[in-house]
Amino acid sequence: MFFRWDWLRPQLTAPIVPTLGPVHPDALTVDTFEDTLRAADTGDFLPYDKDRRWGGEKHERILREDVVHQAERTLVPTVTRRGRGTVKVFAYGMRDSVVEEAAELAAKLAAAHNVVNARVVRPLGPETTHPHGTRIQLKDFTTALCPAPDGPVRPSTTWPIDVQDTFAPFAEAMAGEGLTFLHTQMLAGQCGPVIAVAIEDRIVGAIGPMEVRPDAIGRPQLMPQYFAVLPEARGQGLGRVLWRAAMHWGQTHGAAYQLLQTEVDGPSDRLCQAEGLTSLGFTHTTSA
Repeated sequence: MFFRWDWLRPQLTAPIVPTLGPVHPDALTVDTFEDTLRAADTGDFLPYDKDRRWGGEKHERILREDVVHQAERTLVPTVTRRGRGTVKVFAYGMRDSVVEEAAELAAKLAAAHNVVNARVVRPLGPETTHPHGTRIQLKDFTTALCPAPDGPVRPSTTWPIDVQDTFAPFAEAMAGEGLTFLHTQMLAGQCGPVIAVAIEDRIVGAIGPMEVRPDAIGRPQLMPQYFAVLPEARGQGLGRVLWRAAMHWGQTHGAAYQLLQTEVDGPSDRLCQAEGLTSLGFTHTTSA
């Protein structure tokens, strides 16, 4: 075993694991961290990796030989070759100096691996005041009913064909939110259902794919979705209708929970906060 849990556990101010992203607090175990090291050796997806559903190969892996693990801090570097390449160092530790150490390591490893980007990911606890970056939020499906919402929302394939045909221009307009990739997966039949909202026979928003998979400890998790509403259609509550439809789908299909990452003070963040989700902490990513 590489990681000493008595060292690492106090450093985990937010439930984020390198190469996996956020995990349920109950799944935040030494075994999960050890699994990521084993995956670094094989290059395979872990069975519970959220990216496994897209197939292909795992693009991000831990640089196992460069991990720094000590009683007061743990630095876990990862590398991805996508685009111009990125080294990220996950900086676990209570002292602010851990960020400077992580930045130095990230810059060194980016040069060694001939990649352009060097970044530091700092987990921060939910009690953080004036946070920046990304909030990790938990929707627990076991505590309250998620009713089906009212509104012009349904699975995309159940809209009339002429409405379905408007998904392509919608996806192109929201390419920056990942909707073109999602549309490609939909056309190939390689993802779960997508829920869409339409106004005047035109799709103006969507959330998906809807899929439930077991997490590291076997609990059914509603996987993350792409989520977007056209700018000109915002302000009508359509995002809330879509989100509630997705939560209803997740609960009725057996999910125990969903984890979401939202930009602090962004529209999705404000929506999740208004809907009563639990904040598990934050991640703040900076360039090294």
